[in-house]
Amino acid sequence: MPLREDTYDPPLYFKSGHFSTIYAGLWRKVNGVNQKRVRFELPDGDFIDLDWSFASHPSDQVVILLHGLEGHGQRPYITGSAKIFNASGIDACAVNFRGCSGETNRLFRSYHSGATEDLHSVVQHVIHKKYNHIFINGVSLGGNLALEYAGEPREIPKEVKAVIGISVPCDLHSSLKELLKPKNYLYAKRFRKHLVDKLKLKQLRFPEMISDIDIKNIKTLKDFDDIYTSRAHGFIDALDYYKKSSSLQFLNQISIPSLIINAQNDSFLGKECYPYQEAKKNRFISLEVPKYGGHVGFAGPKNITYSEKRAINFIKGI
Repeated sequence: MPLREDTYDPPLYFKSGHFSTIYAGLWRKVNGVNQKRVRFELPDGDFIDLDWSFASHPSDQVVILLHGLEGHGQRPYITGSAKIFNASGIDACAVNFRGCSGETNRLFRSYHSGATEDLHSVVQHVIHKKYNHIFINGVSLGGNLALEYAGEPREIPKEVKAVIGISVPCDLHSSLKELLKPKNYLYAKRFRKHLVDKLKLKQLRFPEMISDIDIKNIKTLKDFDDIYTSRAHGFIDALDYYKKSSSLQFLNQISIPSLIINAQNDSFLGKECYPYQEAKKNRFISLEVPKYGGHVGFAGPKNITYSEKRAINFIKGI
């Protein structure tokens, strides 16, 4: 069942969704997290980099942290989560998706909202390190990925105890339509620029796969998904990608404790991204829809966000 909607009541400035989003993305700083980078080789010959940080004492618990679109393991919403988990006696493995650790990945493909095969590989890697309690905490795109992983028709390893999704675009097409609206013009422009810049680097390795005309034709985020994401990852087109990779369709099958926190004033999320009915029907899903928070905002006292505190409390309550 959905949780109370009024549990987060920030100071006045942070009641603005845009201010919360911009503050978290551009101005928040998190210090005191010591990360160790380890390169992890994937089964298909590619790699991803994992940024590990550790509790003060040896632990058999670990959280796998998944960033959002064009994020990485040093973004404050990742290091902030790592810091509070470490302080709670839980090691943290921050995943840098393919091509997101500052180095172009080897293959033509990269990452996307439904690339659960990479998450599955990381989970198996972590299990081999003798962790008995694994939590998955995904933000935005990473939240969609985490929830899809939990609900897909696969046997979830017994070591995976809970999943948390923050600011989750559960319906990718709904979120895309919001991002293309004038209110989100600057955000969408920034995302598109980063994606196209990376694609230009990939073009140097795969000139036969991406042409100058292709890049010139990328005017919107949907264009990027039509021209690159779908082609590189086996989808028909952008709409096929959104349909098959949205976590909304998998929520009914989730059978481990899962928390979703989506703010009402998140300008990136359409109404289909608030899965009230799915939460009502599935006792394993807790849905929290606070009035404020923006997209990956939720600023709180002592530089600890509301969503970070909720994640820890949710895990402790299992």
